Amino acid sequence: MLSGKRVLLGVTGGIAAYKAVELTRSLIKKEASVTVIMTKNATEFISPLTFQTLSGNPTYVDTFAASRYYDIAHISLTEKTDLMIVAPATANCLAKMALGIADDLLGTTVLALKAPLLLCPAMNVNMWLNPAVQENLDKLKKRGVFVLEPAHGELACKAEGYGRLPEIEEIIEEAESILTEKDLSSEHILVTAGPTREPIDPVRFITNYSSGKMGYALAIMARRRGAKVTLVSGPTNLKIPRGVDFVRVTTAREMYEAVLEHFNAATVVIKAAAVADYRPREVSPVKIKKRTGTLSLLLTKNPDIIKELGKRKGNRLLIGFAMETENLIENAYAKLKRKNLDFIVANALTDEGAGFEKDTNIVTIISKSGEVEKLPRMEKIEVAKCILDKVVRYRGK
Repeated sequence: MLSGKRVLLGVTGGIAAYKAVELTRSLIKKEASVTVIMTKNATEFISPLTFQTLSGNPTYVDTFAASRYYDIAHISLTEKTDLMIVAPATANCLAKMALGIADDLLGTTVLALKAPLLLCPAMNVNMWLNPAVQENLDKLKKRGVFVLEPAHGELACKAEGYGRLPEIEEIIEEAESILTEKDLSSEHILVTAGPTREPIDPVRFITNYSSGKMGYALAIMARRRGAKVTLVSGPTNLKIPRGVDFVRVTTAREMYEAVLEHFNAATVVIKAAAVADYRPREVSPVKIKKRTGTLSLLLTKNPDIIKELGKRKGNRLLIGFAMETENLIENAYAKLKRKNLDFIVANALTDEGAGFEKDTNIVTIISKSGEVEKLPRMEKIEVAKCILDKVVRYRGK
């Protein structure tokens, strides 16, 4: 990931330059070491001292007066870099890079760079759509440069369209993806996530507390590691991960159908969704009115998705989850055997800092051979990494 990585951040002279401050802060929170190069125009929007104060490293500016070591800076900086990000990357910056122009420190640094380069363009929508800009981007992509295309929204010029600097969290995610080993590039991983909702009437439904965070973390981490990822998700408030094929469903039966539709193409299936076991036998077409006494709902069983997948498994790797309130290992292992799983990820509802709606989890990974690995409390993205490490080891990669 980004911890311990040396990131060189290039800041050019666009109105979005101020957002590079937040990007610097976010990179540092990820425990990266950040060094900033600014173009002269960028200093018109923000002070070099701001970046120097945040990063704790010198800020390099595009004038000979700004650095006594300008003549060697572009070499020494690149030798110490794991990743270079240019954010914002203006149309002028893209044109100069595409042509190999090196008339400033940023340009000479890019030419001397051996590490991966990530460009984050930001400009007026008409400039972004200009054929010259697109041709320059195509040239850069063909050279192996990573480009995170701008977001859609209101621009500084009050126009609406593509041209906004991508969200900081998206830049961070792309940076982490670039620096992650692609040890799952031969896999197509199908992940299920979130809860399901079983309607009672037009305004009420049966559901559970699942937030989908664990499943989304698995999809994000699998994509970072090079896998083709299909994410089938029940209703959540989470942002759709970049670079995955996303399928949204609501009910258990919809999830069942979506999973079977994408099952044949998958080499690994990770079922992290918390699917309702039962649904109302009948759904009222109108809102059920409050009445005296009790209300009874007759429930019928939903399809057992993972059991069905276990029957069709073939050579696929099948991983399930088990949330338990008692006898964690015994109950989870029994489920693994019953459903024909290769691994099961078990967690106890009573563990502090684990379970539904939390950003952290405490899990035990149990294999079909009976091997038990208990993990300490960690961020769900780290739990996802550990689960996928198991996939890699199982595949013998």
